[in-house]
Amino acid sequence: MDQRRAAVFGASGGIGAALADALEADGCEVWRGSRGGGGLRGFAFDLTDEDSIAAAVARIGGELDLVLVASGVLHDAARGVAPEKSWRQIDPAAMARAFAVNAIGPALVAKHVLPLLPKGRRGVFAALSARVGSIGDNRLGGWHSYRASKAALNMLVRNLAIECARSRPQAVVVALHPGTVATGLSAPFQRGVPAERLFTPAVAAGALLGVVARLTPADSGGLFAWDGQAIPW
Repeated sequence: MDQRRAAVFGASGGIGAALADALEADGCEVWRGSRGGGGLRGFAFDLTDEDSIAAAVARIGGELDLVLVASGVLHDAARGVAPEKSWRQIDPAAMARAFAVNAIGPALVAKHVLPLLPKGRRGVFAALSARVGSIGDNRLGGWHSYRASKAALNMLVRNLAIECARSRPQAVVVALHPGTVATGLSAPFQRGVPAERLFTPAVAAGALLGVVARLTPADSGGLFAWDGQAIPW
């Protein structure tokens, strides 16, 4: 891959850690972001605290060839966040939390890191989204907060791509669907998933980085699955 310097926001999670490991194995200088920070190129950040994001980006400094936002929330018992089966279960505080982490947080990261993408060559900003955030692909309903927050993320990515292209025409700004990955985020919802479609973090990371490597500026603003297929908005 041509990424020489990368930052992974959410590098302590299953997919985020696997992405950072794969990039480092490929010879990339990787900055790893987590709530606790730590390590030679570690930095602390909180998606719900813009000041922490700004401080993290200041610590990284310099151009970034690749930025990956691998954080997200689907369920959080401590905060009452869980996928709703009916509109009757919609809770405003839980929905606000989903939007704060899944949509607003990545937008704040973009606000501070997009200026670090190269102006004279290809650079990539990618945020992990989900197929269930596709309006056109929604056939089952439910999961209101998660679906809506990921749909909002997809729209933000589209907006960011349009604006970024004005100053960085070679930039690629996309949302990525990793599939169902064996992590804590999907743990309660893996029943019934075929074994061949339940990916390890390492397999998912390899697939996603393969997609990233093939994307061009013409793809900017899109939502792409782990297999490279474009997902409708």
